[in-house]
Amino acid sequence: MKQALRLCSVVPPGDLVQRAGHVVVLMGGHSAEREVSLRSGAAVLRALQTLGCEVSGMDWQNDKLATLIAMRPSHVFIALHGRGGEDGCLQGALELAGIPYTGSGVLGCALSMDKVRAKRLWQSVGLPTPDFVVADELSDLDAAITRLGLPLMVKPAREGSSIGISLVEHPTDLPAALALARRHDPVVLIEAYVKGAEYTLSIVDSMVLPLIKLETPHKFYDYEAKYQATTTRYLCPAGLAPTEESRLATLGLNAFRALDARGWGRVDFMLDSTGQPWLIELNAVPGMTDHSLVPMAARQAGWTFEELVGRILYASLEVRV
Repeated sequence: MKQALRLCSVVPPGDLVQRAGHVVVLMGGHSAEREVSLRSGAAVLRALQTLGCEVSGMDWQNDKLATLIAMRPSHVFIALHGRGGEDGCLQGALELAGIPYTGSGVLGCALSMDKVRAKRLWQSVGLPTPDFVVADELSDLDAAITRLGLPLMVKPAREGSSIGISLVEHPTDLPAALALARRHDPVVLIEAYVKGAEYTLSIVDSMVLPLIKLETPHKFYDYEAKYQATTTRYLCPAGLAPTEESRLATLGLNAFRALDARGWGRVDFMLDSTGQPWLIELNAVPGMTDHSLVPMAARQAGWTFEELVGRILYASLEVRV
C-alpha cells in the first residue's frame, strides 16, 4: 500500500486509509450528465490513489449492484451526477446492501434532485426562492407569464448541469422551451427570472467554503458556460463584505439542512439588485472536474484536491446505514 499523505488539519486525527478500507468510486451512469460524471470520478479515483487508499473505479449501471457487492467495498464514493446516482435510487440500493457511501441519503438526494419539491419545501420554512409554476398544472401559459413576468426560466424538474434549461424573453418562445425541457423530464418548472449576480456555496462536513461569484457573457450560466467556455469568470473571493458573506453562508447552510442533505453539497443562488438572495437549487453530488466549483472553493480555503476528497470520504465514515 502506498504511504498515505497526511491530510493536515482538514481531516480530524486518525488513519483515513485504514478506516476507509476498500473504496469503490462509482461514476458514469446513464444520465444526461454521464460525461461529466466520468471526469469527476476519474479525478476522485486519482486523488484517493494519491492518498494511499485501496480504491477501485466502476462505470456504474443499474445492473451492476451484484458486481459491486462482490467487490466487498468498505465504502462507496459516489461521483454520479443526475438520475440514477444523485436522486436517491443508488443510495437506497446501497443502504439495502449495507454499504456506506458519501454524501446525502435517500431523502436528501430525492428532494434536492426534484427542483419543484425542493422549492416547495424551502418556501414552507420561509427560505427565499423565486416564484414558479409547474407547466403540467397550467391550462393557460399566458397566466404563467402574467404571474411571473418576462423573462422567465424553463427547466426540467429533475435534471442537472443546466441541461434542458431555457431563458424565455418573448411569449412566442415559451412553447419551444417547454418542448425542450420535456425531452428531459415530463415535469417542467417555469420560474421567475432573477436579474442579478449568481453565487454558489460549497459545504463539506458542515463546513462552509468561500463563496464563488459566477460571471458569464452567456445569457445565463448554461451547460456550455459550465463545462466548455473559456469566457466564464469565477471570482473567489467573491468580493462581498465579511458580514454579507456570513449572511449568505448561513442561508446556504439552512437550505442544505432543510432538504436533509448531509456530507457535502453545493447551494446555488442569485443576489438581486436590492441584495435579496434567492435560492435556486442544491446539488447533492457536485462536479469534481477541472471546471468544477467545489474544488475551486476548496483551493481558496487552502485545501488541495486530495484533501477535499479525503474530507468528503471522512465525513461518510461515521455514517451507519
